[in-house]
Amino acid sequence: MSKLDDAIGVYLRHLAIEKGSAKNTLKAYKADLQRYSDFLVTKSISAPEQITESHIQAFVIFLGATDGLISTSIARVLAAVRGLHRFWLFEGITSQDAAAPIKPPKSPRNIPTAISIEAVERLLSAAGPDALTSSYTAEIGLAQVDPSRVRNRALLELLYATGARVSEVVNLDLDDLLDPTLIRLFGKGSKERVVPVGKYAQAALDAYLVRARPFLVSKNTGTPALFLNQRGSRLSRQSVWQIISDAAADADLDSEISPHTLRHSFATHLLEGGADVRVVQELLGHASVATTQIYTLVTVDRLREIYATAHPRARR
Repeated sequence: MSKLDDAIGVYLRHLAIEKGSAKNTLKAYKADLQRYSDFLVTKSISAPEQITESHIQAFVIFLGATDGLISTSIARVLAAVRGLHRFWLFEGITSQDAAAPIKPPKSPRNIPTAISIEAVERLLSAAGPDALTSSYTAEIGLAQVDPSRVRNRALLELLYATGARVSEVVNLDLDDLLDPTLIRLFGKGSKERVVPVGKYAQAALDAYLVRARPFLVSKNTGTPALFLNQRGSRLSRQSVWQIISDAAADADLDSEISPHTLRHSFATHLLEGGADVRVVQELLGHASVATTQIYTLVTVDRLREIYATAHPRARR
C-alpha cells in the first residue's frame, strides 16, 4: 500500500471512529476517494505532499470529461476530496491545503416538479379508501378488508400532509406519533422536527392502526415500525416507490410520480396558499431558507401563467 493510500485510510478511520459517520456516508466517501487515488496514480503521485492545486483541477475536469459525471456528482466527489485535504493539513500530513482554492462546478437550478391538488387527490384515491367518506366502511368492511390498501392510503396521506422525505416516513416508529395531530420526524443528520398532521391523514392513520397494522404485525410481533410490509417487517424505500408508482398508474397520471413529488407538491401548495417561506422551511426540515426558496420560483411561474391567461392586456 502506498503512502497516499495510507493517508486516505487514516482519514476514513477518522470519519468512522471520531466523527461517527454513517455506514452509507463512509461507503460513498471511500468510493469517491478511491476514484481520486486512482486518478493520482496515473499522474505518478504516490504521497499527499506531491499533490498540487493543478492536479485537483485536472481531476475535476477528468470527472466530467472522462467519467461523464454531472455537476452535482462532481460536487459530491469534490466535497470528499476537500474534506480529505483539510484533514491532512490539520493533522500535519501536508503543509498546505491544495484543494482549498478549488470550487465545485455550479449546478443547474432544478425546479421541483409538483402536481396539482386535483392530481394529488386522484393519486390518493387510487392508493386506497378515504376514511372520511361514507363509503369507507363498506369498502373495508371486516369481511373485505385489504390491509395493504389501507396502509397505502395512510402512507400517501402522511407524505402529502407533512412533506416528509421517504426515508423519514419508512423510519417512523409508533412512538413518533406524538398525538393524533403531531408527528416526529428525523431528517438529515438525525435532526428532529415535529410537524402537524391534517385531518385526512389523521383519519387514514387511525384506520391503518386499527384495521390494517394488527393484521400485518401478527406475522412479526414486536416491531416498533409504523409502516409494515406483508411479512410484518418495516416497509422499505423501494416498496414506497412501487406503491406510489402503482397508484399513479391506476390514477392515469401521465407524469412520473415519486415520493419526492408529494414533498414538492406539499411545499408548492402551501406557498400558493399563502404560507410563509420560513414556516415551509421548518416543516420541510431545510437547514437553510435558500433551499426552500426554490419552491417560490414554482409559484412565481404559476402566477405568470395565470396572469398571461387572465389579464386582458397580457394576451396578444
